[in-house]
Amino acid sequence: MQELEILLQKGREALETGDHAAAIKAGRKAVQEFPQATQAHVLLGEGLAEKGAMADAVTAFERARELDPEDPDLLYALGDICFEAGHPEKALAVYQEIVRIDAEEADAWVSLGLVHFHQERMEQAEAAFRKALALEPDSSFALNSLGDACYALRREEEAIDCYRRVIALDPEDAQAHYNLAEIYYDTGDLEQAERECRDALRLDPDFAFAYLTLGNIELDKEEPRQALHNFQEFLLRERSTGAKEIREEVAAVVEGLKAEL
Repeated sequence: MQELEILLQKGREALETGDHAAAIKAGRKAVQEFPQATQAHVLLGEGLAEKGAMADAVTAFERARELDPEDPDLLYALGDICFEAGHPEKALAVYQEIVRIDAEEADAWVSLGLVHFHQERMEQAEAAFRKALALEPDSSFALNSLGDACYALRREEEAIDCYRRVIALDPEDAQAHYNLAEIYYDTGDLEQAERECRDALRLDPDFAFAYLTLGNIELDKEEPRQALHNFQEFLLRERSTGAKEIREEVAAVVEGLKAEL
């Protein structure tokens, strides 16, 4: 098995350096030579996902699951990759399998809620998030998600309270500041929205969507040069396959601003 470990190490190092082709090559070789090795299929799936070959990535993770059907880490990875690949109901089934194995897996309840949320089943999403919080009352993941559900259900003050609770628990949580910024922006409080965006970026300088919201705020404040800078920062940082459409929209805005300035 030493050869397998060498292949896995090479593949992981390639993933860390962004060499997705090398990671896939190592993963394919590992799968070919050690077809019963779960981690070989995981490596291949991770490489394919990073390259954007989501359908093939799902297949690789499903094969890994067949080899080790009750590994919670593997199930989480499969659920997440199915969700990212645009298969929400398949992801939902995987997360349900996690809670079937262990009903006290709070993160799985949050993941279930996120699927419902993105399918616009807000009441079911809220119920799942509250189940997670019953298990882990100090879960920032669950509180941020519950805040999103409350805001979608037009319970703005409850949403703000959730995000403020996250910040009280963890002052370094950039996501909660960003969530507050989104609420304040949507309700027209540009000054407060900008403060929360800048707090998010102070805590996480690579928070791509905070740059996007900040750019929108600056456009509304008639500050096109600053907006252009932050839209460009967004494009530099947001590379996920799921953001292709919004990247194209922002790129078009950037070209328009360049032409005006």
